[in-house]
Amino acid sequence: MNRFSLAISSGIARVTESALGPYQTAVIRIGFAATWLLFLLREFPHRQEMYGPDGPWDFDLAQQLIGTNGSFTALIWSSGRFWFETVYAFAVLTSVLLLLGWRTRTMSVLFMVGVLSLQNRSIFMGDGGDNVLHLMCVYLVFTRCGQVWSLDERRARQEREARARGERVGPDRVGPALWSVLGFALVAVTAAGRLDGDLTVPLILWGVWLGLGLWWIVVRRARTAQPRILLDVIGNIVHNGALLVIMAEACLIYATAGWYKIQGSRWQDGTAVYYPLHLDYFSPWPALADLLSSSGTMVMLITYGTVIVQVAFPFTLFNRRVKNVLLAAMITEHAVIAVVLGLPFFSLAMIAADAVFLPTSFLRRLGGWAARARGRLPLALRRGDDRMPPPAPRTPEDPEHAHVGFTA
Repeated sequence: MNRFSLAISSGIARVTESALGPYQTAVIRIGFAATWLLFLLREFPHRQEMYGPDGPWDFDLAQQLIGTNGSFTALIWSSGRFWFETVYAFAVLTSVLLLLGWRTRTMSVLFMVGVLSLQNRSIFMGDGGDNVLHLMCVYLVFTRCGQVWSLDERRARQEREARARGERVGPDRVGPALWSVLGFALVAVTAAGRLDGDLTVPLILWGVWLGLGLWWIVVRRARTAQPRILLDVIGNIVHNGALLVIMAEACLIYATAGWYKIQGSRWQDGTAVYYPLHLDYFSPWPALADLLSSSGTMVMLITYGTVIVQVAFPFTLFNRRVKNVLLAAMITEHAVIAVVLGLPFFSLAMIAADAVFLPTSFLRRLGGWAARARGRLPLALRRGDDRMPPPAPRTPEDPEHAHVGFTA
């Protein structure tokens, strides 16, 4: 009984004292922001046909669909071309800022707004990768995805160093200004009835906005450390819960995909991979596709191997070595799909989702390699020195390490 109680208390302490998986959530943030950004830039010449006024799914059809399912999209607020261009540019900008990790909590919310606005405007334009991005952009809002590899982490580290040297650090002015502007916009949009429909997105927008305001007041005005510790514990619990949901979502995707494949006759006889390799729509490199499909044994091994890896992966999470092997196999599979079948953004989205299971030691080494590569660049191409290791996980006993203001 004592061992069980000790294990329970240790688990509770681990969940409440720190935001787990800082490197994994940073990779997810970077991966999905980069995937969406590259997609928007690649489709920039065709944006009007995909999501804008020139698309086959016109504004009237979009209004009817949104009125039925109640989903959120800012593009339904106006049918004008200027408004569409503004929303598209907004989506590009928020993707860049989230990728860099600038004001990650706020940018994660605005990134979600950009993703949902475009995808829900023309839902029939998406594929499996868009569905994954659609879900993950919501989950990212609840994570502390800027703990490492972000401009937020860099700014927090510089402030700690300045305090350690005895220097006075001025109050954050950008955060409150950003909070005020976005709050005014949120009040105006709500008053105009633009957030009618499903309550999920409005609740997230208002909840995060009010939460950031409360965080700033407590950090700046609280006379004792207890209120800050309480908010930090709540933030850690929300982050860790969202991280668990992301992991469960990735497992669910692979488990359902694998079990549905088992029921297909072509997957059972080992020939399923052959057919997409000979579809013109999925053959950017016909010679490479012909090479892979020329061997019946190769086709059979890839077909059965795909099913085995997808079905088995969720059951290997408690065995680190086996999990890492299957994870490498899945990432390799998605990389091959990106090249051979011409589905780069679907593959990038799935690889970004897989990153939640990458070992921390590997990610730390990856960050070290990137820092050393950056250190070899000419001084003119670098700004500051970011090669210092990231801070240790925060604990409630160390309130100085709590996210300040609007950078949580």
